Amino acid sequence: MAGIIKSVCMVLIAAIIVVAVAPLGEAAISCGTVVSSLSPCIPYVTDKGPLGSCCGGVKSLYGAAKTTPDRQAVCGCLKSLAGSYSGINYGKAAGLPGQCGVNVPYKISPSTDCSKVK
Repeated sequence: MAGIIKSVCMVLIAAIIVVAVAPLGEAAISCGTVVSSLSPCIPYVTDKGPLGSCCGGVKSLYGAAKTTPDRQAVCGCLKSLAGSYSGINYGKAAGLPGQCGVNVPYKISPSTDCSKVK
């Protein structure tokens, strides 16, 4: 009897871990994709270089984020990136989509509430 209870507990714990680790949406865009797409933008937003080839990645990412979960995932990654790099000029980061000719419905900032992105 104790063995059955132990087995059931182990299955429940495993199920809880899977649910806790699973992504909340069906976003197809990973943070790795966001980072690789926007890495050419780092010199520009840190005041160390020109806009250069940054817009190609911005436009590609914008075109790939077609669903709400995709846009929220990109927003979350951008928010995390904005908070993890030192020396970011947040004015330039927020203006980056406009500089590249795309309209992003949220501000690229560590304070953005990505749950409100639709």
